[in-house]
Amino acid sequence: MRSIRLKKLCKFHDDVPVINDIDLDIPAGKFFALLGPSGCGKTTLLRLIAGLEYPTQGMIYLGDKDITDWPIHRRPINIVFQNYSLFPHLNVFNNIAYSLKLKRISKDIIEQKVRKLLEAFHLENHIYKKISQLSGGQQQRVALARAIINEPDVLLLDEPLAALDFKLREKMLIELIELQDKLKTTFIYVTHDQFEALTVADQMAIMNHDGEIEQIGTPKEIYEFPKSSFVARFVGTTNIFVGKLLSSESEPMIDVEGLGKLKIMQPTSSNQQVSVSVRPEKILITKREQKEFSNCLKGMIESIVYYGRSTQYNVRLKNGSKVQIFEQNEEHFPQEVFDYDQEVLLYWQKENGVILQR
Repeated sequence: MRSIRLKKLCKFHDDVPVINDIDLDIPAGKFFALLGPSGCGKTTLLRLIAGLEYPTQGMIYLGDKDITDWPIHRRPINIVFQNYSLFPHLNVFNNIAYSLKLKRISKDIIEQKVRKLLEAFHLENHIYKKISQLSGGQQQRVALARAIINEPDVLLLDEPLAALDFKLREKMLIELIELQDKLKTTFIYVTHDQFEALTVADQMAIMNHDGEIEQIGTPKEIYEFPKSSFVARFVGTTNIFVGKLLSSESEPMIDVEGLGKLKIMQPTSSNQQVSVSVRPEKILITKREQKEFSNCLKGMIESIVYYGRSTQYNVRLKNGSKVQIFEQNEEHFPQEVFDYDQEVLLYWQKENGVILQR
């Protein structure tokens, strides 16, 4: 296992930047996720690391070695594509064994390695089946087995679960986590799905529409403490209040037009205009007055969406803006029941408001 380091990496297509001035350190032996909207350059970045494309400028390091100009066959890096790219004319065994046969490894060793992986991926009963006879989840396992059989230093995964249904995707995410933990190989996982990234990653990087990295950190750091409005909105759901900083008050506040004063934690910036992110699950919705909260707003329920584990309430405030609230469905018979067009009180603590830097 080795780390990947990208230094001032750029890629242009017809003088249009696809990725722009990327500096990124991906630690050895970690499960790293690249999360961003479609078209932001995630797959291009993966192809540059794999050697399928070459950067316009910048450097790529594998450990301490500069591999920027290395051809793909020299890089100890494998990639699993979204469509798996399995060989339809080969059975399961020969698909997995393909790279070892190219290296002319002895038949006994190939047999031993392939069968060991087949057992690890619960494919031993499908060894001689055609690829067309396998389910989506089984094909995904074959693609993974083929990618790791020659023990690469880095495994790249380009939206490998996109073709699977939700239940199977959940199951395969857990299997990927367990596989990475067992192999200790550096995994780089590209996705536009925040749920997948938050589930699998030890660390993650968020890319914006311009092919730039907005924030790097653990899933918890990025979700709980987003640095920008883009990250706050893209990773999860949030409510953003924009107001004028009132530095003359005894404690930090912002004055939001049409809503009044909201208490915040000490701002990190002296900017007069401040944006504050409050996650929907941090807000208490109730019809009863509460005294222990920092902030309170009144609003009218416009819509209710039941998700099973939680319920989403969309509430219109007096200035016309909308707030989302997620309430965990913990009781069969909750003490408070809400309905459309009811007036409610929204409470949250100032500690749950995160000041956005941009």
